[in-house]
Amino acid sequence: MPVALPVLPRQRIVAIDALRGLTFLVMLFVNCLSGARGVPYGLQHFAADVDGMSLADIVFPAFLFVVGTSIPFSLNHRLAVQGGMPQTLWQVVSRAFGLIVIGLFMVNAEEGYNQAAMGISIELWSLCFFAAVLLVWGPWPNKLLRGAGALVLVALALVYRSGPDGQGWMATSWWGILGCIGWAYLVGSLVYLAGRGRMVVLALAVAGCVLWFVLSHAYGGNEILAMHATHSSIVLCGALCVLLFFDGKRGAGSRRRLWDGLGLALLLALAAWLLHHVYPISKIGATPPWALYCAAICSGLFALLYWLIELRHVQRWTALVQPAAANPLVTYLLPVVLAALMRYLHLHWWPALMHGAAAIAFSMLFAAVVVALVAVLNTYHIKLKL
Repeated sequence: MPVALPVLPRQRIVAIDALRGLTFLVMLFVNCLSGARGVPYGLQHFAADVDGMSLADIVFPAFLFVVGTSIPFSLNHRLAVQGGMPQTLWQVVSRAFGLIVIGLFMVNAEEGYNQAAMGISIELWSLCFFAAVLLVWGPWPNKLLRGAGALVLVALALVYRSGPDGQGWMATSWWGILGCIGWAYLVGSLVYLAGRGRMVVLALAVAGCVLWFVLSHAYGGNEILAMHATHSSIVLCGALCVLLFFDGKRGAGSRRRLWDGLGLALLLALAAWLLHHVYPISKIGATPPWALYCAAICSGLFALLYWLIELRHVQRWTALVQPAAANPLVTYLLPVVLAALMRYLHLHWWPALMHGAAAIAFSMLFAAVVVALVAVLNTYHIKLKL
């Protein structure tokens, strides 16, 4: 007999939305603060040769963890009401493909390009790309607009040139943030579907991802694949975490679920501590200690949010981060679009805003303004749907 899927609530889980919204709020803050001088060391991204992580280095794995928390709910819903396994697989692959494509374009806009050979500035190329993304994945049902956006993407890809002599083309490189999320989402979703949501399968898959990294580094394997394995382990931890809290088949009470979630955080932290004896904590190196420590932090934070929101019903404050939680891709892309537009217009932030306490205050204000702008866009249903 086929194994039944986990029994999950059908309503939106406010604690998951709160975790997603907080993650994006912190992302906006640390990204705006990037490059500022005279700010605490722990707010900046650590260099590749530093054995440790900062607040900024936890944001990306928090993205991955939140993606994992959404997988059981979205896939259960799709299997139940949207055509069964074939349709669900198609939607998973389509969503992953969209994220990977966007990530591929974005990482090529950051490095390697040859503007002279392209005949167009990289800033204008990027702005055209973002416009095409809005056409392809925007809220409108018009197939003509989507087709036009796809053609623009193809044209931009054909125009792109790289290398000193301008003979190169777009490179996958490390796929960019969204590309990495797309690959990890694909792996996490396929594991969830193959194991029918069984927690033991997810746990074994986490161990398998860590083992992949270990063997890859021991025997000179592909570093990019090892990186994706590490990222996938964080997504799987997110899926495992929400099943501990919300799988109705477990029959555990709310307090027991809370302790189980905290136990998961401690177990992940212990595994990270053990692996740290062999590998450094490194976001750039995508090492297992970094991934598991971050997953432990996210699991502990989710346990806190579960207690505060689901058990104590303290949730009015979540309205502050709800706009970002409801429209994550637009929240992520808006600052990138703004940065490209400012470079194209040769505009810069006032230097005084990039130093010391002023930089921290400005970054907090910037994050709040972006979330407020996303809230306005939400009222007009301006979203990206992947």
